[in-house]
Formats: sequence, C-alpha cells, structure tokens
Amino acid sequence: MKRYASRNPKYLPEKFYNLKADLGELPPPPLNPATRQPLNPSDLEAIFPKSFIAQEISTERYIPIPSPVLEAYSVFRPTPLVYASRLQKYLNTPARIFYKYEGVSPTGSHKTNTALMQAYLANQDGITTLTTETGAGQWGSALSYAGSIFGVRARVYMVRASFRQKPGRRIMMELFGGEVMESPSPTTDSGRKYYQENPDHPGSLGIAISEAVEVAAKNPEFKYSLGSVLDAVLLHQSIIGLEAEQQCQELGINPDLIIGCVGGGSNFAGLSFPFVRKKLKEQAEIKFLAVEPEVCPSITGGKLTYDHGDSVGLTPLLFMYTLGKDFVPPPIHAGGLRYHGMAPLVSHLVKKGIISARAYPQDKIFQAAEIFLKTEGILPAPESAHAIAAAIDEALEAKKINKEINILFNLSGHGFLDISAYDRRK
Repeated sequence: MKRYASRNPKYLPEKFYNLKADLGELPPPPLNPATRQPLNPSDLEAIFPKSFIAQEISTERYIPIPSPVLEAYSVFRPTPLVYASRLQKYLNTPARIFYKYEGVSPTGSHKTNTALMQAYLANQDGITTLTTETGAGQWGSALSYAGSIFGVRARVYMVRASFRQKPGRRIMMELFGGEVMESPSPTTDSGRKYYQENPDHPGSLGIAISEAVEVAAKNPEFKYSLGSVLDAVLLHQSIIGLEAEQQCQELGINPDLIIGCVGGGSNFAGLSFPFVRKKLKEQAEIKFLAVEPEVCPSITGGKLTYDHGDSVGLTPLLFMYTLGKDFVPPPIHAGGLRYHGMAPLVSHLVKKGIISARAYPQDKIFQAAEIFLKTEGILPAPESAHAIAAAIDEALEAKKINKEINILFNLSGHGFLDISAYDRRK
C-alpha cells in the first residue's frame, strides 16, 4: 500500500459540509441568557459579525467557500493523509493506522481552516478587529495569521498557564500583528475579579472567552471570534473530512474507526462529520471516538445541560456536555483541551450513541507522543497526542483478537512550539 495519498488540488472542496442538514433531529437551541428563551439571531449581532451569524444558523447542506478563502487554503491544502506503516510495524498489529496531518498549515494546526473563513467574513462586514481567546496558542496564532491575510487585527486573550508555558506561540501571534493579553487580566471587568484574587491565577478558556466577549460587546468596531464549539466553526472544519473521504478512496480503504482529540470539538468534528453523514445516510459501519484529558473530562465526567460558554456568563446558554462554567482545570500541557464544555453538535451525537468518548491521563499522552515521534518522525502537539494514544490502544486491541481494521485519526497540530512541555513531561 502507498504510504501517502496524493495531494491532488482536485481534493480541495469548494463547499463546506453542514451536518445539521442530515441530522433529522437538531440539538436544543441556544438560549438568551437574560430571558432563557430560544436565541434570536439578532441577539448575536452585539458580538459576532453578521456574515458569521448567517452561517451559524444555516441548515443548508453545503455552504460555498469564497474564492479568496479557497486561494488562501491552496497554500497548504489538501493536507496529507498518511498511512502510519512504521507505527503499525512497531505495534506489530493487523490494524492499519492512518492520519490526516493538519500540522502543515501556516500556523501548524487545523485552526487555520476556520480562522481564514472568519477573518474573511469580518473583513466583508467592515470589522477592523476581532477579539478572541486561546488556550495553547494555536487558535490565537491562526486568527492572527488569518487577520494579516484579510486585513483584520486580532486581540487575543491567552490563558495564563499557556502564556507562560508556551512563549513561542505568543511571539508568533505578535509577529503576525496580533495583540496578546495574559488572561485573566486586569484590563477587563471579567478578568479583574480573578486577577485581583490571584495575579498568578492559571486562567481557563472560559475566563479568556469572557474577557474577549466583554471587549467586543463594549466596542462597536470590534467583534468576537471563537475557534471551536459553535456550529459554524465545525462547518468550516468539515474541509478536513471532505478531503479525507476522497483520499481514502484513492488508497482503497474504508475507515472502521475515526478518532480525534476533543476540547471544544472542532478538530474531532472536522474529520468525523463528513463520515458521520455516511453512517446516517448510507448506513456505513464506522465507529467514532472522541478523546479528552482526565483532568478536564467534559463528556465523560460532565452533565448534558444548558450552560454558558464562558466563566462570567456573558455568552448564550448552550445545550452541551459541561463541567460547569466555574470549572478551572489544572494547567496541563494540552492547553487547547482545557475547556469546560463540548460543542452542542458533538454533544448531540454522543447523546444519540453515534460517538463514544474516552479520557486519558497526561503521562499516557506523552508516552504515545514519544512512540509516534520515534516511528513516524513527527512531534505531535500534546492535544493531538490524545488521539494517538487512543489509536495505539485500539490497534493493540485489534492485535489481541487478530482483527484487521482501518483506524483514521486527526493529527491536528505539530509540537514544535510545545517542545518545552516535553522537556517537563516527567
């Protein structure tokens, strides 16, 4: 078997795929936090660009990708789909393992997919600045890069634990023209409370979201941009799975199991949702596994209920698996997975039994990352190493029963700027 599927330009989709068109039953709608009634799209205009809102509420099956965004994608897309033959040989398993490698993007992660689209929409709406949060820094880097392409500034509230662990990400954001704030900060009402209680507060994505939303709500020239969770973000990320479908056909394989790490859900959803369509509409025999950290187990340890997406309570109420908006996880190295809630669409599929979930401790994640580096030659981001750990476990389980299966996972980012985390892993 070939080790790589080709990166033929014809595999770059011209439209995003919207899973909502094929669900039949949609998740419960977002609620207005003041009235607790279903959210009116106009309620979102205080913080989001209008063009983004239109995509957020759309139930159209396919959404065209504008030509300027396609041009920006063509710099790095289609991304590789790789047969991890060396990992398979190391494990001595009959399972064949494949990964879609999103680390080749300009900022090294899948986040660039939605960042480019959101920056383009903001520019079309005349927005000068997008505010946002970032955990490990991948999303902040992606939005800063996308803003430099489409003429929109990025103000990024970076979770303090990652701000101090990963200075390389901050430097990258600033090189692209982004403004980076350590969160919680004393510059917003949302952050000041936490900062005054403890200037060394490790922060959380929920707190950083509150700061970014507050700034957008108070400044008419600013709007807010979110890197995961929302329907439109998952829509943009579907480009991963759409490419992977065609690349799998080229290699002559049908995935039996699709794996992705989950923090807010965009990485996992981006790869899996086009294949979920195959399960829903074509009765394809595919299993889906979402992997999260044990210390922030929103699916495996949380409740399915309405909750705010931020810590202060400024955002709409989303029906999702959540640990509660006040939850502050320990400062693990997989900073992009330190979020208290899960995307409503991912949560809905878990409830329906289409997706299963698993949580792993950090030491197991680093062990899997080292194996992957030594076999496949790529240092993964700690977030993506969660998917690798699950792929290894599933491949070893297949070995026990001598079963040939095809495992596909999303390698959503490289670990070059996380190298200090590996130095402190023990």
